[in-house]
Amino acid sequence: MSELPRLVVAAPSSGAGKTTVATGLMAALTAKGFAVSPHKVGPDYIDPGYHALASGRPGRNLDPWLAGEELIVPLLAHGAAGADIAVIEGVMGLFDGAAGPGVGASRGGDLASTAHVARLLDAPVVLVIDVSGQGRSVAALVHGFMSYDTRVRVGGVILNRVGSPRHERICRDALDEMGIAVFGAIPRSEVAVTPSRHLGLIPPAERSAQAVDAVAGMGELVAATCDLEALVRLARSASPLAGPAWSARQAVGDPVGADVVVAVAGGKAFTFGYAEQAELIEAAGGTVAVFDPLSEESLPAGARALVLPGGFPEVYAAELSANEPLRRQVAAFGGPIVAECAGLLYLCRELDGRPMCGVVDATAAMTGKLTLGYRSAVAVRDSVLTREGERYHGHEFHRTRVTPSGEAGPLYRWRDGGADGYGGPKLAASYLHLHWAGSPELATRLVSGAGNAPGPAAGRELSQHGRT
Repeated sequence: MSELPRLVVAAPSSGAGKTTVATGLMAALTAKGFAVSPHKVGPDYIDPGYHALASGRPGRNLDPWLAGEELIVPLLAHGAAGADIAVIEGVMGLFDGAAGPGVGASRGGDLASTAHVARLLDAPVVLVIDVSGQGRSVAALVHGFMSYDTRVRVGGVILNRVGSPRHERICRDALDEMGIAVFGAIPRSEVAVTPSRHLGLIPPAERSAQAVDAVAGMGELVAATCDLEALVRLARSASPLAGPAWSARQAVGDPVGADVVVAVAGGKAFTFGYAEQAELIEAAGGTVAVFDPLSEESLPAGARALVLPGGFPEVYAAELSANEPLRRQVAAFGGPIVAECAGLLYLCRELDGRPMCGVVDATAAMTGKLTLGYRSAVAVRDSVLTREGERYHGHEFHRTRVTPSGEAGPLYRWRDGGADGYGGPKLAASYLHLHWAGSPELATRLVSGAGNAPGPAAGRELSQHGRT
């Protein structure tokens, strides 16, 4: 048992201002000297980047679908080691969870919702309410959320987008009559607006100084309009956290390599990754070396494996294509390659008509259709990561389409009948995003396969089925 003050920032729906409030609260508490552990419910990659800027600690995800219910408390304890308080930003509406054909009817309800995670963590919840367009009705709305599932402890609300002092008074009076605590009232403001594009907020890695300014603005806004002391008291009302913290070393067991260099793409084009992946690779005996495909013309020295995470290569397709020396080196790479979503696009022969690496015999292009959702996937062939018949929980999030040039078989089949990916002894490339804490064997398989791999200069013939 360990003491960890913690609270969940939730909302009735998306767009209410959770990210502004959660990030601002992290920044405001950090400015007051608290060591804040930042967390995000769900598979989102972008919000944790803002959380990291606000707190100075890695933003980490808590997702029962991707990692499993049993790991939510251990992962929180791991991420919050040495912290004074944990702030957890929710996802969508409080009770919106994983449901639909990609998950299966038997796993519906509020699985992987903010409410689900709040129950698992026994953490109090603060509801962010967008009160634009309503007055006393806010009390009825909050009453409904507080009574819908009494296992979720809603400690109070923060009013967002308040139009005037009179508007605030009307809302506060209605909530006071019902005994609902109001921890703050944030006026309509452009101070902390973060720009968006086709997949949501622009990652902070792409905005540099602008992202830092935006986070500072959020912190100042929350500090000026919210009762930080009351919010800390609410966080301290959480019961002691039960159980040991997650450990990458315990998850993978004995190392299977010794200082095996694993090159991981980063920079503006490849910003989507979970912090636990690098920790697992290193626990398995790997040494993570981050490189930027936009600016570096060669892979890190001694690289024996290559990881290409998600991100926005479609935004930087021209620059990625122009880096021909690196593309040639990736095409000739003799070690294991793991690619998720953006990484898959980079491995194709071309993206939106621009030459890419050609490791996968397929073309990729932007579309107007958003593909988004959790996936229950079964591996239909062995690959550097997977074994035939194994099941994985992941998610998709993209607006692109990959069209094979040949008849390459898929790496995965979804529960709802879809199929995706390319795989072989040295390749696992797919749209599927995985959280490796839920499948730590992926790290041991990658490092083990990399230990006997040739270096960057060694290549091999490509086939329409991917690398063989």
